[in-house]
Amino acid sequence: MTDSFPRQHARTQRFSLGDPRNVSVSPDGNRVVFLRSSAGDDPVNALWVMDLPSGEERLVADPRKLLGLADPAAGELTDEERARRERTRDGSSGITAYATDADCKVVSFALNGRLFAAGLLSGQARPIPVDGPVFDPRPDPTASRLAYVSGRELRIGELDGSSRVLAGNDPKEASTVSWGSADFIAAEEMHRFRGFWWSPDGRTIAACRVDDAPVAEWTIANPGDPSAAARTVRYPAAGTDNPIVTLHLLGLDGSRIDVDWDREFFPYIARVEWTEHGLVFSAQSRDQRGSMVVRVDTTTGEGEVIASDYDDAWIENVPGVPTMLPTGQLLTASDRDGMRQLFVDDEPVTPGDLQVRSVIAATPATPADDDDCDIFFLANDPDEPTELHVWSTTLSGEAGRLTEAAGVHAAAIGGSTIVVRSATLERPGATTTVLVDGLFDGPVIASHAETPDIDVNVTLLRAGERDLATALLLPHGFDPERGEKLPVLMDPYGGPHAQRVTSAHNAYLTSQWFADQGFAVIVSDGRGTPGRGPAWERDVRHDLANPPLADQVDALHAVAEQHDVVDLDRVAIRGWSFGGYLAALAVLDRPDVFHAAIAGAPVTEWRLYDTHYTERYLGDPTLTGPDEGAAVYDANSLLPRAAKLTRPLLLVHGLADDNVVAAHTLQLSSALLAAGRPHEVLPLVGVTHMTPQEVVAENLLLHQLDFLSRSLGLDLGGSQT
Repeated sequence: MTDSFPRQHARTQRFSLGDPRNVSVSPDGNRVVFLRSSAGDDPVNALWVMDLPSGEERLVADPRKLLGLADPAAGELTDEERARRERTRDGSSGITAYATDADCKVVSFALNGRLFAAGLLSGQARPIPVDGPVFDPRPDPTASRLAYVSGRELRIGELDGSSRVLAGNDPKEASTVSWGSADFIAAEEMHRFRGFWWSPDGRTIAACRVDDAPVAEWTIANPGDPSAAARTVRYPAAGTDNPIVTLHLLGLDGSRIDVDWDREFFPYIARVEWTEHGLVFSAQSRDQRGSMVVRVDTTTGEGEVIASDYDDAWIENVPGVPTMLPTGQLLTASDRDGMRQLFVDDEPVTPGDLQVRSVIAATPATPADDDDCDIFFLANDPDEPTELHVWSTTLSGEAGRLTEAAGVHAAAIGGSTIVVRSATLERPGATTTVLVDGLFDGPVIASHAETPDIDVNVTLLRAGERDLATALLLPHGFDPERGEKLPVLMDPYGGPHAQRVTSAHNAYLTSQWFADQGFAVIVSDGRGTPGRGPAWERDVRHDLANPPLADQVDALHAVAEQHDVVDLDRVAIRGWSFGGYLAALAVLDRPDVFHAAIAGAPVTEWRLYDTHYTERYLGDPTLTGPDEGAAVYDANSLLPRAAKLTRPLLLVHGLADDNVVAAHTLQLSSALLAAGRPHEVLPLVGVTHMTPQEVVAENLLLHQLDFLSRSLGLDLGGSQT
């Protein structure tokens, strides 16, 4: 008997298991390193290397053998590793992260708090018995030793197993101080997951010192186990104090130099890079309207501003920049002339009609030219936001697209080797292809991901006067010619930094399952979502409620006009995180349009969400005035709207969530109860912002289907498979 789709979807962690991930390429282009589990339902990642040009794959490190455990996931994780996986939304186990030396010949990783190293040429891995627990181990560029985080300490480990503290054991420092780790805001919102960087000669480390003392303590309890101690976390809610983050140069000889910059005005450290061309970092102001790139004098710690940017709304942190090019010039990204572009020495090097999404790498020019280099980046045409392509450009701005098929592409690059991961609408999953010297028929890295038991029946279209990128999914076997109308399920995310409408098959699997139960499912990306240009993203400034909701309504009505299969008298909406906020908002503000909603882990009161994200869009809640501060936050909160609820609403929340804490749902539920408004609450015990637990993930889908059936008065005769 085959699994139902909800079971297969949960068992395979949304069909992500068994697929190659965390791909990197050696600088000489001869080795491709990656993680992969052995099957589509195996969560335990092992470390692999592919030798080029032969394309032979070799297993370098198997966690089960290294730990002597049949289930490495059963081992104890450090608090830092557990937090890192939550920030990266990683539900797998085994080797989930690794680091290499400069030549990509030696690799290090942590397993259950223990340190391991492997030679990528020999293919041999071994434990290194240093003092632990070990988190984020990284070889120095010369592969002579390693550095790692252990609790509050940054430590140096030698290959013979000896280790010593580099920073973090000063008895004068408070217990709130840690060295070498990324703080919550950096990891959750700036996607900076590390807190230390080796110098090219391996003699010094640039390290972040984080003092959480100013940050308010919040308590996350486990109501399912009254005997379990509550967990205390430091959570920087909007308008409150952030941690104090400073940068320091730590010599292996025991020296310490404090890096000096205008930290009071630019407190956020968004990115740090140390190459042969110097140590640079980008800093951002608290209101995120200003940013600067600072070059550090590594003998004095003095910071020199070498680039700056300002925006009336906010500066977007673009992954991969700023970075020093092989030529020694600085590559930055900025929103100018209505588009996000790359700049070298303040001159654009990317086409003005492309929206740059991230920088992949910069390599010496091919053919060799000491005065030029090749810059690889991801970008999309704002007129086709459902696609994402790999591009390259030179210092003279000679740009070209490397990927052709309509789809969502990503890449890793080293030397003349490019590894491209491509997902399209035409086939499930993704294909990871190695291109050597520009050849497009190179070896393919095998994927063990399972093939979904359902196919998607999706139509991509543009909806409404704003040409909203929209997907319509209908049940398999449904014949529009019969004149039958289907109940509607809107299935958006609808907010910043995430797209739901893409040219990728697996993006629609859950939506298709709901469609096959008897719905017309509509997925639409409105204002605030990425890919349509800076102005589109900034349309939600100070208003995360009205533009996103108006666009969902417009998409619904536009689809109804184009496809005479939509029953506007039976419309539901579901979403998670920002999508949960949008779903609850829909039945509160537009009950004339939406007849039921499922809100998963919704942000209901923006004062309870973190500083960096919330203040970027809504400003500082402590200000006063009709167009700022408290007035803006009140206008975007769901709590004052509670008395307006007249439609069925299901609130779902993981009680262990430390990102969107359960207080969001509990406070809205309390306000609804006080207003006499019936609703349903589904608490998920032990579940965080993710739902990686197989049984929970499976039955959560089934429960949502039951709620929709009851709320819309449907007799869903679907197979639920």
